[in-house]
Amino acid sequence: MTFMPHPGVSAAVRTFLSKPHPLFIGGEWVEPVGGGSFSTFDPATGAHLAEIGEAEAADVDRAVMAARAAFDGPWSRLSARARANLLFRLADLITLHQDTFEQLEVLDNGMPRFVARATVSSRPDLFRYYAGWPERIEGATIPNSGYRAPGDELFTYTLREPVGVAGLIAPWNVPLAIACLKLAPALAAGCTVVLKPAELTPLSALLLGELIAEADFPPGVVNIVNGVGAVVGAAIAQHPGIDKVSFTGSTAVGKSIVQAAAGNLKRVSLELGGKAPVIIFADADLETTLPAVVGAIYGLQGQNCMAATRIYVESKIFDRVVAEAARLADEMKLGHGMDADSQLGPIISERHRDRVMSLIDSGLAEGAELVTGGRALEGPGYFVSPAVFADTQPNMRIMRDEIFGPVGCFQRFADGDLEGVAAAANDTEYGLAAGVWTTNLSKAHRMARMVRAGQMSINCHGATGVNIPFGGFKQSGWGREFAKDGLDLYLETKSVTARF
Repeated sequence: MTFMPHPGVSAAVRTFLSKPHPLFIGGEWVEPVGGGSFSTFDPATGAHLAEIGEAEAADVDRAVMAARAAFDGPWSRLSARARANLLFRLADLITLHQDTFEQLEVLDNGMPRFVARATVSSRPDLFRYYAGWPERIEGATIPNSGYRAPGDELFTYTLREPVGVAGLIAPWNVPLAIACLKLAPALAAGCTVVLKPAELTPLSALLLGELIAEADFPPGVVNIVNGVGAVVGAAIAQHPGIDKVSFTGSTAVGKSIVQAAAGNLKRVSLELGGKAPVIIFADADLETTLPAVVGAIYGLQGQNCMAATRIYVESKIFDRVVAEAARLADEMKLGHGMDADSQLGPIISERHRDRVMSLIDSGLAEGAELVTGGRALEGPGYFVSPAVFADTQPNMRIMRDEIFGPVGCFQRFADGDLEGVAAAANDTEYGLAAGVWTTNLSKAHRMARMVRAGQMSINCHGATGVNIPFGGFKQSGWGREFAKDGLDLYLETKSVTARF
């Protein structure tokens, strides 16, 4: 197949795409055991991008062996300062190659360039943040109050040690960002890793592998195995040589990973689905609220676990809010992510576009009013025009299922009914993100207490940061990423007591 490049694609990206893309195991680029490969495509045009080596379970075995050898060998002998310096070096290399990363994210995922710029540019800071932790991983001394014989002196202290070999399974919606979000704390903690990028978006992880080699990480510390989730992801989840799995993706797949991990009771952290409620009160500053909420609905084409998909609006302003949201949605420019004026890119694949359209159709069948959008556009690529549904009901599929597409569902609530709207917001199996818009801070903080979500925003949406813990309640996941909480996912506590 021939790659038909977008006119804005750089020579560096063309060169990268033209190279072979095998597996990265034990510090070397190696062919898969079975010799298989798969293609990756530009979802905005359907154009072929590259051929990717396709791993099998036997390749996961090789990667785990390499990771274990590194963990038991050179990686464990490195000082905390040396480990930190490698993370700083990798951060500098990502900065040096930022333009290439941005273009690969656009081509592989379809996201607009401004989104790629924001997600890529923050990754060096993530590595630098975690590079500050290896020398700050500390235990404690503990007074011993347990039984001891007369005259015994006891001294107890704790050690914080890496959990071991970590399997990292990254999603396709923000490929580089989430791969780095898992990789940086795992390496800072002293783990070695087997990283599986999503089969739909493997390119940025493969470039990251090249930079890891250039940064002189010891062989086997980072291993990258491309392949299908049902094969490679499943092999990682159930592998007895892996001590911990970190997964970001759907709740259904997260449940299957928990079941597979039971074999050796490996530790599991999960960042799963969401159905974020956003509550707009009549006293909100609508001039700033509405553009921000529309951006929260359609950012990344709605393919975002924090996407504002359920919008609850106080009754007295409901019609105005829906009309303005529809106007803003209609004005959004859909196009290839490399085009400077594009605000929305395509859905990731034909299969996922069909799923989004089936949910839109279900909304119509169940009686919701489609105010605008919700059409699969003709021509190349998998574009869906941003949809606004009005007067939705809580039992509708579009209000209950994670759509992961550009669909906003608006529902009115009675004026002043804080308890009622909080109950509606909590009426979901998910609990990842939520938001409230009001100029009354007392009301805002009351809602923050009443809504059950791991990330609550007031007069903003999804304001994550490297030092802010992020994760979900209920079926939105286990554990917290970012900040020190993200480091703790990869550490064990050992208690040591000495008698003297």
